[in-house]
Amino acid sequence: MKRYMTAFLLLLCLIPAAQAKRVLDIKVPDSQTYGDTQLVLNGAGVRSKFIYDVYIIALYTQSQSKDAQALITADEPMAMRIYIISDLVTGERFADYTHEGFVRSTDGDLKNIQKEVDTLVNSFRNNLEKDDVYDLVYQPGTGVEIFRNGKQEDVAPGLEFKQALFGIWLGDKPVNSGLRDELLGKE
Repeated sequence: MKRYMTAFLLLLCLIPAAQAKRVLDIKVPDSQTYGDTQLVLNGAGVRSKFIYDVYIIALYTQSQSKDAQALITADEPMAMRIYIISDLVTGERFADYTHEGFVRSTDGDLKNIQKEVDTLVNSFRNNLEKDDVYDLVYQPGTGVEIFRNGKQEDVAPGLEFKQALFGIWLGDKPVNSGLRDELLGKE
């Protein structure tokens, strides 16, 4: 009996404990609950600009997927969590980079979502600071809810806007292809 107990304890030590993923010094949770919806971590990574790490981003979905196009087009709850980790990132710069991302994601066709793009970009421009955590949460029928440090700031309605937003990181012309792979769990 003692031998079985020793073997059992050894097996327990070999099973990895479920933990949050660590990206740089940030613990990214394995799941997030938004309203009544629990989402699981699909992937996470760091965005660097030149030699500087500027933000960490995590993608949360209902079920993990490596199919970028399916995630972009899906009309189901999902979220991006952005951790601002550099004081080199100003609200103005992040707003400009985000706007450029929308232009790239939509091949420059913002006419149907310009108001929603402005809503998100202005949220960054007016408020963003180092150590902020933004949650961009898509809820079908509602749109993308914009949270800063857990407090809802605004809503940008529409599936088309959500598709362009998620296309910034997951689309054919992502902000960074390595980061795209990390968000898709392909690292």
